[in-house]
Amino acid sequence: MLASYIQRVHHVAIICSDYAVSKAFYTDVIGCRVIAENYQPGRESFKLDLSLPDGTQIELFHFASAPARPSYPEALGLRHLALSVTDIEAARHVLVEQGVSCEPIRLDPYTQKRFCFFADPDGLPLELYEVPGEVNALE
Repeated sequence: MLASYIQRVHHVAIICSDYAVSKAFYTDVIGCRVIAENYQPGRESFKLDLSLPDGTQIELFHFASAPARPSYPEALGLRHLALSVTDIEAARHVLVEQGVSCEPIRLDPYTQKRFCFFADPDGLPLELYEVPGEVNALE
């Protein structure tokens, strides 16, 4: 099976509509570290490589004429990106303090873990998922 060779998720790729707004959101609000930033004039496209504290990367792309994606949770494809946190109340507070609208914290009936949703500037659903006792790479 392939799973025996997989170490972890390496990166998630996101296409944004406004490069400057999304770059600020993922670096200033989420706290991702910039690894590399590239612009291709011929394609009028940006690629920003970002890193989360555990080393997982986000590739943020911007294309001048990218079509909008239908927005409903049951559509095929990526439903949301979940970020593991050790203290969901503190993490949610950081987002709210920076003007990010967050849903109320709820309890997953299957895992008994707490979670809440918010969105990036293009409406991509993001989730805070509390895993108490997990080592926080920022500490």
